[in-house]
Amino acid sequence: MPRKAWTAITVACLAGLLSLPSAAVWAAGLPDGFVYLREVAPAIAQDMRYYGSHNFIGRPIDGYQAPECILTREAAAAVKAVHEDLAAAGLRVKVFDCYRPTRAVAQFVRWSRDLEDQRMKAEFYPNIAKTDFFRLGYVAKRSGHSRGSTVDLALEPAAASPSQVDARADGPAVACTAPFAERFPDSPLDFGTGFDCMDPLSHPDSPAVPSEAQRNRALLAQAMERHGFRGLPEEWWHFTLKAEPFPNTWFDFPVMAPGQ
Repeated sequence: MPRKAWTAITVACLAGLLSLPSAAVWAAGLPDGFVYLREVAPAIAQDMRYYGSHNFIGRPIDGYQAPECILTREAAAAVKAVHEDLAAAGLRVKVFDCYRPTRAVAQFVRWSRDLEDQRMKAEFYPNIAKTDFFRLGYVAKRSGHSRGSTVDLALEPAAASPSQVDARADGPAVACTAPFAERFPDSPLDFGTGFDCMDPLSHPDSPAVPSEAQRNRALLAQAMERHGFRGLPEEWWHFTLKAEPFPNTWFDFPVMAPGQ
C-alpha cells in the first residue's frame, strides 16, 4: 500500500481514539502515577459518597462509575502511613472521597447555581443559602481533588461494623449540625458535624463543637500533618498532600473499578 494511504489510515485511527469517551480511553488502567487505595491499603474503610445518592446533591455524581478511592501513588502511600500510625490506638482511616473528575466538579457548580434544587438542604446545609456557597468556600470552580492528591476522610474504631451506619442510612434527613446521637453516623466517633456539612461548625478550629469532637479533629489533623498533608479552613475532613506530584494538572478520567 502506498505510504500516503498508510498515513491517512494512521491519522484516521488517531482521530477516532481521540474522540472516544474517557471510559474507553482509560479502560486499560489508570493514568501513570495513580493507584487504587484498596490495592495499597486494603484495611482502610471506603464509603464513597459520590457514587451513590447520600450526598449534598442527592444523586450519583458524574464520573463516578464505581465506589473506589483512587489517588496518586504518593498520596495513597501517605494515607496508608496515617492509617498505620493510628492503628496502635485501635483506629482506622475511613475515606469518603479521593480523586474527583473535573466533570464532577462542573456538576457541583451547576447544581450550586440552580437555586430551585434544595432537596438536600435539611441535612447538608441547613443554615447556609446556596447563593453564598462560592463566597464561603464550600463550592469551588476547581477542586484539588481533581489533581489526585486530596482526600476527604475521618477515623473510626478498627473494629467498627458497617451495620452501625447502615442502621440509620434510610432514616429521615437530620441536620448535619445536629447532636452526634441524632445526625447521620458517618463514623462511630464524633467529629462535630457530618461529612460534607456546609456550615461554620465544620471549620476545623470551631470552638462551638463538643470537646470530644475537638479532640477527634485534632487527632486526625495531627496525624495527617505528620505524614505530609495540609488541611482546609472550611472542612475538618479535607486534606491535600503538600508535595503533590501534579500541582498544576486537573484530571477528568472516570472513577472506575479495576479492570472495568
